[in-house]
Formats: sequence, structure tokens, C-alpha cells
Amino acid sequence: MDQHTASRGGAVWALVITSVASFMAALDNLVVTTALPSIKDSLGGGLEELEWTVNAYTLTFAVLLMFGASLGDRFGRRRLFQVGLTVFTGASAAAALSPGINELIAFRAVQGVGAAIMLPLTLTLLTAAVPPARRGMALGVFGAVTGLAVASGPLIGGTLTEHISWQWIFWLNVPIGLVLLPVARLRLRESYAPDARLDVPGTLLVSGGLFGIVYALVSATGDGWTSPTVLTGFLVGTALLAGFVHHGFRAKNPMLPMRLFRDRAFFGINIASLLMFLGMFGSIFLLSQFLQSGLGYTPTEAGLRMLPWTGMPMLVAPIAGYLSDRYGGRPVVVTGLALQAAGLGLFAIVLAPDVSYAAQLPGLIVGGVGMAMYFAPASSLVMSSVRSSEQGIASGASNALREVGGALGVAVLASVFAARGGYESPQAFSDGTVPALWIGAAAVALAALVALLIPRRGAPSAPAPAATEKRAPVAA
Repeated sequence: MDQHTASRGGAVWALVITSVASFMAALDNLVVTTALPSIKDSLGGGLEELEWTVNAYTLTFAVLLMFGASLGDRFGRRRLFQVGLTVFTGASAAAALSPGINELIAFRAVQGVGAAIMLPLTLTLLTAAVPPARRGMALGVFGAVTGLAVASGPLIGGTLTEHISWQWIFWLNVPIGLVLLPVARLRLRESYAPDARLDVPGTLLVSGGLFGIVYALVSATGDGWTSPTVLTGFLVGTALLAGFVHHGFRAKNPMLPMRLFRDRAFFGINIASLLMFLGMFGSIFLLSQFLQSGLGYTPTEAGLRMLPWTGMPMLVAPIAGYLSDRYGGRPVVVTGLALQAAGLGLFAIVLAPDVSYAAQLPGLIVGGVGMAMYFAPASSLVMSSVRSSEQGIASGASNALREVGGALGVAVLASVFAARGGYESPQAFSDGTVPALWIGAAAVALAALVALLIPRRGAPSAPAPAATEKRAPVAA
């Protein structure tokens, strides 16, 4: 076998391994949503526990994402990819075997740790294995597989829950992980980043700060907004996040250099992304349950009925990418966010215990088109807002902020739901979901306004001050 053939074979194996791993991690962000009513019936627990079933994964995933990439740079990307995959696979089996809701929440958090180590290294390993001439095609396939996971998450979760059991949304990962581990060991090349450094203080500050705020938001449902627990969570969480921001300005090698946010494009797209995920993820959390608890659909029927929303990016993203190339990313992103906000608003207008699916479709389709128009140019806008040596850390920061937005969205919208409604009856579920959807729509509309800060194509964005220290890129 000549060197060219061997290299080509290595690139194909890298694409297969990283795409499947990415599919598993992305799928677990949404696969749980349509299983929540069944998990509630099986293991008990109230709204607070259901929130943590989702947020335990997204929160640990978000706050450890950049740290996981740094670990790979320092100790070997293939080695840490295998460590993350092992943790993720083991935690999936443990989640399936959970005897109670608290154990499930704990193992979901461990799943998030494994995904945070594994996922950011997939892109680094793939980029290293694929020749530059074929890299665009490989990254396109990789992105499409990840998009397929997001689109099919509610449907796969609903189908497994209805026809086998909710535990199989976690068992599904185990055979895939067991097959990937030896293949990754044999087919992926090891690589390191020179002079890679770990930002342990930054990781501890952001982890503690986000946990405090999300814990306070979730606890407010049962304890009340003025309880000592909730107030302490908000105060300590805010103080730790303020410390993280200060650390990002002053530290020599912070995990998130705050000077990047001085660039209008970087600030605009990342804050818009956080707000968009806050509104979208929180809405999916409630709507996937409403379709079952409020309208009486089976889990599979609920997953199918969400496809016009979650699956639309598969159809519209290529068109949105063309429009972005022709007219620039800003108008496409702003239009997409405005449509997503309008879609949530349309859904909130018609939502009722007896609403027909025909009445739901406009909101689902408009929201899905909007989501697709946002996703297509968002990553390109992030990458083009920083110098090439910082694209890895910018990508990691962008992904982490999206996950943080998702965790906050579930917590905020569930708090609104609990204050205005509940699980007692379809009417109570509707009463709580409608105001929560309006909050979600407002968050996404605000994201559209923030995205206007992104400079028009051809308009120069203020460059970030040159870095005085040498940085190792962190891929995500």
C-alpha cells in the first residue's frame, strides 16, 4: 500500500470515528426531551428533577468543553479522546441502570464530563488526518452528521421510549462506544499541541459560577425566589462569574481571553448564540412534554411532530449557506433569529389543550427555517472574527456559550412554567407553557437585535489587541 492510499484510508477512518462520536454526544443533548414524561412516571420526581435530568448534562458539558480540549492538547488528543469516550460510554450504561431520579441526574452529569473531553477533540483529530484539499468536504460531512443528530434526537428518543423503554436512549450509546474504542486506538494518530497549558482556576470559577446560578433558578420553583438557598446561589454564582471575567482579562493564559469580546463581530454572534439557545432549548424542553402530557401524543408521535422544527436545518441550511456567501452572514443570521422568534410567538398564540396539529405547523415551520438560517453562517462568523491562531479557542468559547444558553433556557423557562401552570391537567400545562414560550420568543428576538452589532461584510471590525504571549490553539 503506498503512502497516499494509507493517508486516504486514515482520513476516511478519522471521518467515520469522529462523526459517530459527535453524533452520540450531540444526540444526548435532545434525545432525553421526548422521554421526560416516561422518566417521570418510572422514577418519580417533579419539574425540578426533570430540569436537572437535562441540565446536568448540558452544564458539565458546557463548562468543561474548553478544559477538555486543553487536556487533549497537553496529554495527547487520541488518548484523551479515548478517555472521554470511555467515560461517556460507562456513564450511559450507568444512566440506563439508574434505580432513581437522583442517580440518573448524577450519571447524566458524568456523561457530560465524558462528552466535554471527547467532542472538542473530534474536530482536531479530523483536521489533522484530512489533507487540506479535502478538508472542506470532510468538515461538511461531519457537520451534516451532527445536524442529523439534533434533528432526529426527539424522534429517536420518542421511538425508543415508546417501543422498548426510556432506558434504551442510554443503552444505545454502549455498543457504539465499545466498537469505537478499539477502532480509535488502531486507526487514529496521536498528536499534541506545543506548550499547551491548563487553566484550572478559570475552569473552577466558571464551573462554580454557572452551577450557582442554574441551581438557584431550578430551586426557585420549590423554594421561592427570596429563599436563602436561591439568593445565596445567585450571589455566589454571580461573584464567581465576575471573578472569571476578571481572570479572563488578567491571567496570562486564560481559557477564555476576554479581550476577544472587544471585537464587535465576536461579541455580537456569541451573545446572540447564547440568547438563541436560551429561547430555543428551553422551548423544546417544554413543548416536547406538552405534546405528550397536554395533547396526549405518544413519544414517537411527539418526536415526529417536532421534525418540521428540528429537522428543517437539514433542508434549508444549504440555501442559507449560499445566501450567506452572497450577501454576508449578518443579514442571514438576523433574519433567521427573527423568524425563530416569530415561530415561537406563533406557537404561543395557538397553544391550548385542544390545539390541532395544523394550527401548530406554521410556528414549527417558521421556527425551523429560522433556526437553519442561524446555524448555517454562525460558525463562519465566529471563525472570521478572530485571527487564525485563535480560531480553536474561539470555536470552543462559542460552543460553550451555546450550551450555557441551553442550560439557562431550561432553568428560566421551567421557572416561568412552574409559576403559571403545572402538570396537574392539560389546561394547567398549557397555562404554564404559553408565558414561557413568550419569554423564549423575547430572548430570541433580543438575539436578533444583538446580532445587528456584527459588522456588515466589508466593514472592518476593530481588531483585538495583539497577544503578547504565545498561545496553543484549542480546538472544539
